[in-house]
Amino acid sequence: MTNWAAYDIALRQRGSLTVWFTEAAIAAWKAEPRCTRGGQPRYSALAITTALTLRAVFRLALRQTEGLIASLLRLLGLDLAAPDHSTISRRGETLPVSRPRAGSEAVHLLVDSTGLKLCGPGEWLVEKHAAKVRRSWRKLHIGVDADTGEIIAAELTGKDVDDGSQVGPLLEQIAGPVASFTGDGAYDRDDVYREVCQRHPDAAVIVPPRSSAVPSATAEIAPTKRDRHLQLIAERGRMGWQRASGYNWRALVEADIGRYNVLVDT
Repeated sequence: MTNWAAYDIALRQRGSLTVWFTEAAIAAWKAEPRCTRGGQPRYSALAITTALTLRAVFRLALRQTEGLIASLLRLLGLDLAAPDHSTISRRGETLPVSRPRAGSEAVHLLVDSTGLKLCGPGEWLVEKHAAKVRRSWRKLHIGVDADTGEIIAAELTGKDVDDGSQVGPLLEQIAGPVASFTGDGAYDRDDVYREVCQRHPDAAVIVPPRSSAVPSATAEIAPTKRDRHLQLIAERGRMGWQRASGYNWRALVEADIGRYNVLVDT
C-alpha cells in the first residue's frame, strides 16, 4: 500500500454505519389485524425479524436490542414503536433469522473447557450454617467460532472426563467445513489430531506440543502436523511459534468462558 491517505479513509469507513427504513418497511412495521381469537399482535414479522437480525449482527442481548431499535427509530424521526425484549424473545422462536456467517464458509474453531459447580436447593442452608458438603461439579466443553465469537458446539460431561476425548463430539455438531482447530496443551494428543484429520483433512491443528514432546519416527521424511509445530518451535521459540501459527487466537475462547462464568455466578 502506497496511497496512505486512501488507506486511512478506507480504515475509517469500516466503522461507518448507515441505516434507513424504506417506505414499504415503515408501512409494514405494524402487524395486520387478525380475525382469530386471542390478543392482537402489535408488531409484524418484519419488525421482529429486523430486531433479531440486528441482534445477530452486533451480538446484543435482548434488552440491548430493544434499546438499539428504539434509538434508531428516534434518530430517524419515525413514529414507530420498538418491540420490547420479551416480545422479541417470544416471537423469535418461530421466525428464521439470517446469520452473519454463510454456512459454506470454513470455521476457525477454538476449543476449551471449564468446570461448573452444581448448586441444589440446600445451598442456602449450607452457607447459613457453615456446613461442609462435597460439591458436585460438571465440565463444560465448548467450541467457538473465532470470527463471530459464537458458541457453535458444546458438551456437558462429568468432572473426570478429559478435554481431548470430547473433540469428536464437538466436531460432530459442526455441519460445515473447519479451516482450523485451536486448543491448549491438553489437546496435544494423537487421538485429537486423528479426530480432526478424519472429519476435516485440510484443517490446521494449532495445539502447542508439550515441553517433553519429541518428533515422530517419520519426522525427517514425512513430518506430521505436530512435527511441523516442533520444527517451528525449534526455529523461532515458543513465542515465535504462537505468532506464526495464530495460536494467540485462543484468547478469544478464554474470554467467552470468562463471560459465561460471570453470568453463571450472577
